[in-house]
Amino acid sequence: MHRGFVSHLAGRPVLRRALVPIGCFATVVVAGIVGFSALGGVGPLEATFWLVDLTSIDLHFQEHAGPERATKAYAIAVTAGLVLSGLWLGETVVTETFGGQIPTEVSRATMQRRIDDSDEHVIVCGYGMFGRTIANRLAEAGRTVVVIERDADTAERVREDDHLLVEGDARQEQTLRAAGIERATKLVAAIDDSNVNIQIAVVSGTATDAPEILVRVGEEMYESVAKEAGADAVIIPEVVSGERVTRLLERPAD
Repeated sequence: MHRGFVSHLAGRPVLRRALVPIGCFATVVVAGIVGFSALGGVGPLEATFWLVDLTSIDLHFQEHAGPERATKAYAIAVTAGLVLSGLWLGETVVTETFGGQIPTEVSRATMQRRIDDSDEHVIVCGYGMFGRTIANRLAEAGRTVVVIERDADTAERVREDDHLLVEGDARQEQTLRAAGIERATKLVAAIDDSNVNIQIAVVSGTATDAPEILVRVGEEMYESVAKEAGADAVIIPEVVSGERVTRLLERPAD
């Protein structure tokens, strides 16, 4: 049972890293109790009390003979050990608990401040191949792009490409507001799911100053639904690609 409990603790990152300083702290406590018991000739309970209140050592040796100087020197060493191991334990817990979270929150706040300062930008919902291509081309043309992405790994790619980012569900009004929808000129629902994109169009259309909404759908059957949902333009990538290929084929041969 004890081994299973230790394994359970070790499976948790914070507790796993705290096991060593906890062990050191416990070792100092045990060493202090054993040492005080041996030097002062007292029981474990009183020795434990000495760890908490060192003045008890003076009171003890006022009434009992014994190695007072050695006991006090030992008490100083034990106290130093408790302080150092306690600081180690506290630093480990704080670092593991907040060490990664604080920089993340600072980065997120900085990103949000940049988005809040943006105006006439384009919001791209979804950073798959379609959304990424649009975002990168717009950025190359000098446009400010805010990407909304809910997948953590894909969001990291957005950061690597140096776009403004809002992590969340683009179907949620608060997410769209965080992306500055009321200051944006265009919104592209670029997710590889027609139904989700149509839902984004519905929610986006409720904004006070709704931007022009472009919706990607996978099939022509969704086009009328998307327009009824509020889309100003509907994009069917397969149709667009087919038309582009056709134009290439119709070019006269050199």
